[in-house]
Amino acid sequence: MSLAPAQVEGSVRRFRPETQMSDEEFLRFCKENEPMRCERDANGEIILMSPTWSETSSRNSYLTYQVTKFAEETGSGKPFDSSGGFILPDGSLRSPDAAWISWQRWNALTDEQRRGFARVCPQFVIELRSESDRLPDVQETMGMWMANGTEVAWLIDPIEKAVTIYRPGDQPEHLAHPTSVQGTGPIAGFELVMARIWD
Repeated sequence: MSLAPAQVEGSVRRFRPETQMSDEEFLRFCKENEPMRCERDANGEIILMSPTWSETSSRNSYLTYQVTKFAEETGSGKPFDSSGGFILPDGSLRSPDAAWISWQRWNALTDEQRRGFARVCPQFVIELRSESDRLPDVQETMGMWMANGTEVAWLIDPIEKAVTIYRPGDQPEHLAHPTSVQGTGPIAGFELVMARIWD
């Protein structure tokens, strides 16, 4: 089943297949619908998102680079970009804009759990709000990550020039116009300078 990509950045289409797709069928569906980004929620509904515009793509690239640089310099874990999908404890299959998993958690997975879409929730995720994203929708996504076991999640909002930090058991911490954001918990020592995102 192939669908034409939408013409608006961040445009989202949802549909529920007559029968729930297996992981293999879903992977094939994703390939048939490139360059759209495909996810699956906990109820089996398929979520299709149009490709990002150039500015968002550049910001995503910068985020992935910084997470990768941190992982390589510290030897602390494995980085992932926005094309990486994870099967979460609630059964959904989601792709954050950038993610990190400690080697301890990654190495605890079996070969079967790592194959295809890894069956693990990243410990650290970053989501980047695009121009067409409704804030309540991305906030709901952040709640989904926390409910599935993410230890630290950052919602970066270039529109408002704000970062909201999510941690288990705490109220979200809102930072207005930060010049940099410091990692805590599993990503202690990570710093993201925001000038590249805001500009």
